[in-house]
Amino acid sequence: MTDIWVDTRWEGLHGIGRYAREVCSRLTVPWSSLDLDGAPASPASALAQVPPGLVYSPGYNGFRHAERQVLTLHDLIHLETPWPSRAKYLAYYNIVVKPVVKRAGVVITVSETSRKAIATWLQDPSVEIINAGLGSSPAFHADVPPAESADPYLMYVGNLRAHKNVSVVLDAMVHVPSSHMRMLIPLSEHDDARRMFAARGLSDRVDLLAGVSDDDLATHYRGAAATVMPSTLEGFGLPALESIMTGTPVLYWRGCSAVAETVGSRGQAIDDANDGEEWRDAVEDALTSPHRVSSPMNTYDWAKTAATVSDLLARHRV
Repeated sequence: MTDIWVDTRWEGLHGIGRYAREVCSRLTVPWSSLDLDGAPASPASALAQVPPGLVYSPGYNGFRHAERQVLTLHDLIHLETPWPSRAKYLAYYNIVVKPVVKRAGVVITVSETSRKAIATWLQDPSVEIINAGLGSSPAFHADVPPAESADPYLMYVGNLRAHKNVSVVLDAMVHVPSSHMRMLIPLSEHDDARRMFAARGLSDRVDLLAGVSDDDLATHYRGAAATVMPSTLEGFGLPALESIMTGTPVLYWRGCSAVAETVGSRGQAIDDANDGEEWRDAVEDALTSPHRVSSPMNTYDWAKTAATVSDLLARHRV
C-alpha cells in the first residue's frame, strides 16, 4: 500500500490555515509531512520533487511531478481577481491545478457554492467533486461569556482584500455616529486599516485585533451586536459560521451565495453589496436592537470533514 504525504505548509492564521490544522490533526489514515520549504502555491513549488505515493494538499497547490495527488479547492476567487493580476492566477490554475485535478479524477471542496463553481470551471463530469464541508472549533458556542464593552459594537474578521468589501461598512459607520467595530485582520494590514479609519474620521471607533486565540475570539463574537461580512465572493465564509455558533447574527450581502448558504435566516441579508444607505440602516438596526440567534446543531463538525477526507485518501492510496 502506498504512502500518504501531506503538505502541511498551509497551516497558519488564515482560513485555509485553520482548515489544514483542524483536518490534518484529525486524519485517521497514517500520513507523513512532505516537509517542504517555501510558499505552497508558488510556481517554484509546483515543480518540487515529491516522494512516490499519494500527496494530499489542504489547499489549492498542485505538484506537476506527483505520482498521485488530491487537493482541496476551497473556491475560485482567484479567477475573479481584477486584471492584470488575474493573468497569473489563470496561468497557475490552468497549467498546474486543472491538470492535477483531472489526473486525480477527484477534488475536495468546502461548500455547495464552491462545488457548483468548480463543476462549471472544469467542464468534466468524470471528475468527482466532493463537498467535505467545514467545521467549527468547540470554542465557538452560545454559552461563551461576552467580551466586555462600554458600547455596542460590530465584529469583523477577515482581511482588506477587495472582495472582502469592508470599505462599504466603514462608509456606513460614518453615518452612524454611535457605531463601533472590532476588527481581527492580519497584523501586516494594520497600517493600511488605520489610514482607512483616519480618512473617514473613525480612528477612535474601530479597535484592531491580532493574534487572538479561539477562546478570546469567541468572546468577541459573543459580545458583538452583529458580525459584518460584506464579501462579494467567498468559498465558505468561516467567520460567519463562527459568529452564528456563538449566537451572534451576521450582516451580509445576499448575492454572496456561500455566506448565504451558511447564515440563512440567522442574520440580515443586504440586497445591494455596495449600497451605503442600506448598509447604514442595517448597521444602525443591529446596534440599536441587538438580538441573539440559534446556533446550527450537528451540522458543522471538523471530525466529519476529516472523516470524509480520510475515507477519500484511503480509497485513492491503493
